[in-house]
Amino acid sequence: MCRSIKTLRPPVLPTEATEEDIRAAALQYVRKVSGFRAPAAHNREVFEQAVDEVAEATRRLLDGLEVRGVARAGQR
Repeated sequence: MCRSIKTLRPPVLPTEATEEDIRAAALQYVRKVSGFRAPAAHNREVFEQAVDEVAEATRRLLDGLEVRGVARAGQR
């Protein structure tokens, strides 16, 4: 696990994860898996596409999680 990726769900994160939080986590994941902090020009497109896909999967995951004892956004 990449130590700089933080947990993005309540109650660990007191508020909903922002798009910035999700994108930062996705970027850290892709960096760790690829072994590149910044891709070379010839790898940039596939690197950015991977970040976008991981961010989207993270959004879906966070939207679908049900954490006991924590009200979902819009519910109280």
